[in-house]
Amino acid sequence: MFPTGFSSPNPPAAAAAAQEQLKNKSLLISSVAVGHHANGLTKAASSTVSSFANSKPGSAKKLVIKNFKDKPKLPENYTDETWQKLKEAVEAIQNSTSIKYNLEELYQAVENLCSYKISANLYKQLRQICEDHIKAQIHHVLFLKKIDKCWQDHCRQMIMIRSIFLFLDRTYVLQNSMLPSIWDMGLELFRTHIISDQKVQNKTIDGILLLIERERNGEAIDRSLLRSLLSMLSDLQIYQDSFEHRFLEETNRLYAAEGQRLMQEREVPEYLHHVNKRLEEEADRIITYLDQTCLNLKSQCLNFLGLNHLLDENRIQDLSLLYQLFSRVKNGVQALLQQWIEYIKAFGSTIVINPEKDKTMVQELLDFKDKFVNAMKEAFETFINKRPNKPAELIAKYVDSKLRAGNKEATDEELEKMLDKIMIIFRFIYGKDVFEAFYKKDLAKRLLVGKSASVDAEKSMLSKLKHECGAAFTSKLEGMFKDMELSKDIMIQFKQYMQNQNVPGNIELTVNILTMGYWPTYVPMEVHLPSEMVKLQEIFKTFYLGKHSGRKLQWQSTLGHCVLKAEFKEGKKELQVSLFQTLVLLMFNEGEEFSLEEIKQATGIEDGELRRTLQSLACGKARVLAKSPKGKDVEDGDKFTCNDDFRHKLFRIKINQIQMKETVEEQASTTERVFQDRQYQIDAAIVRIMKMRKTLTHNLLVSEVYNQLKFPVKPADLKKRIESLIDRDYMERDKENPNQYNYIA
Repeated sequence: MFPTGFSSPNPPAAAAAAQEQLKNKSLLISSVAVGHHANGLTKAASSTVSSFANSKPGSAKKLVIKNFKDKPKLPENYTDETWQKLKEAVEAIQNSTSIKYNLEELYQAVENLCSYKISANLYKQLRQICEDHIKAQIHHVLFLKKIDKCWQDHCRQMIMIRSIFLFLDRTYVLQNSMLPSIWDMGLELFRTHIISDQKVQNKTIDGILLLIERERNGEAIDRSLLRSLLSMLSDLQIYQDSFEHRFLEETNRLYAAEGQRLMQEREVPEYLHHVNKRLEEEADRIITYLDQTCLNLKSQCLNFLGLNHLLDENRIQDLSLLYQLFSRVKNGVQALLQQWIEYIKAFGSTIVINPEKDKTMVQELLDFKDKFVNAMKEAFETFINKRPNKPAELIAKYVDSKLRAGNKEATDEELEKMLDKIMIIFRFIYGKDVFEAFYKKDLAKRLLVGKSASVDAEKSMLSKLKHECGAAFTSKLEGMFKDMELSKDIMIQFKQYMQNQNVPGNIELTVNILTMGYWPTYVPMEVHLPSEMVKLQEIFKTFYLGKHSGRKLQWQSTLGHCVLKAEFKEGKKELQVSLFQTLVLLMFNEGEEFSLEEIKQATGIEDGELRRTLQSLACGKARVLAKSPKGKDVEDGDKFTCNDDFRHKLFRIKINQIQMKETVEEQASTTERVFQDRQYQIDAAIVRIMKMRKTLTHNLLVSEVYNQLKFPVKPADLKKRIESLIDRDYMERDKENPNQYNYIA
């Protein structure tokens, strides 16, 4: 809060008014000073510098300065008379009387003296007059308000004095590193002749400590006076050495005595509340007028004696307050934890060791364990759900990172343990449907692209979710696995069908049949496929619908991927690419160079998706295309050619598609779908309850709905769903009792 260095601090707040008054004048003085420097006593007559530019080579050149004149001499007695004027002005400032001379005139006088090398003597005389004035003030320092006024007056005076002697300060003083600036000189003199006087310093600090003690005892004090005095001690660099040590000693003495007394007089909870109140008061003092480093809480302020009593009676609020107090002390939480462990050991031992409790020992141990497990569960549920939906989303993302192929952090056994730990946290979240939505989205990517680290680990996680949330929660997730297994069987049959049909061609087609209700929603994109691909799609469609009539197939081009055979100068390669990358690369069988617009027209790929596709092929690690002009981004007008010089150490190369980072909009979209699903579940629960009960009051209906739902619902949202069902004639308000609802069959 207070500066501890001594390098020209800003003038204190009390002197700001005087500084503001001089602001305009200081600007004018600076302006006049600059102008006079060209036209005053130091003015040289107009001069011309010329040279014989046409001199012969080797001849000496001459410089001629025309109209040169020596610096004019100062008038007789000018120095003494000028100093007398300056002295009178300084004394007027110190005595708070009017100055007879114009400030611009005084400023110019200082500049003139400095120009004639009288700076050293001028600085010495200024220091002496300031020192004499400060020495004279010591006899008037009788109490805190006087010392504060003395300090404020001194700062205000030094600001005005410095403005007059500004030229001296910025030239002579600045060039002499051993000399303090005029402002620092003023601080040094005040510190040396007033505040360093032992009698004055003791009286000042005693007075400050007395004011703080009075405030601690409940009296109202002048906080602005206290803040000003402590700021003075900081500016004068004596805050830590002279005040802080004594302040901490007095604080420790006061609270040590008070703590001992209150522990004997009051119960532990009451004592803790008092300690908390004291800490809040001290925090307020730090903010208001104390230095941030001055308050060092001691661990003796807290006492372990009441912990066991609070745990026995399950006093959650008091235990919470005790934790907050210990968290303020270094290593306090660790000490509290150790005491808590000792309590558990001691209490458990009394159950196990006592033979008289043999009949009830097991039940008491179970109850004792439940006490702590339930407390932890309640605590975790409270804080983890303070941020709705986000923890559920992040847990799903974390699971994805562990189950994705390429995760080499853990063995199968370690991965299983990690999943068990994740499930412990999963139990605490309310928005399990949010977790399910994001988990399903990531699971789909792993299954369709073959990025699962282990099928066993995937099914293990699914089993854990089913055990925790029930079969209804995992039915869609299980359906996704079932679709993948059925697709394998269908493809075996399709290959046999192709052999029997004797269909010509060198393209091999693999299809995954996905049940729309199980999988995340994907936006379909119509693209222009090569005729060979279209023909294969039609063959598969005929095959599949022949076995499953009445079903409808919708091709999802965004999920397609291919393996292409390519030939470069280095030799043959296989490229593992997406369907969009495939469509782009196949164009270069028909031509050597294509523009962005030409590729867009030929493939039908959406602009943003096409740019990412071309970026992956021409700007990524495996650059099978060359882009002109070169660059990291794909711009309008770019042209692309096949990179015949492409080289890679591997035969099969996977070219990753440039993925859009999951945007806030996509995350919001997933959350919105969850919200829509929740609305359907709320509607279904209300209708189910009303159909069974026929007539129900509002409060009872709300209570039963809460019991059936597995996610939190705000009362306002629940009321909206009730109103929606009334509008759709599923139920109605009772005509005689508006707080009662009737079911409409």
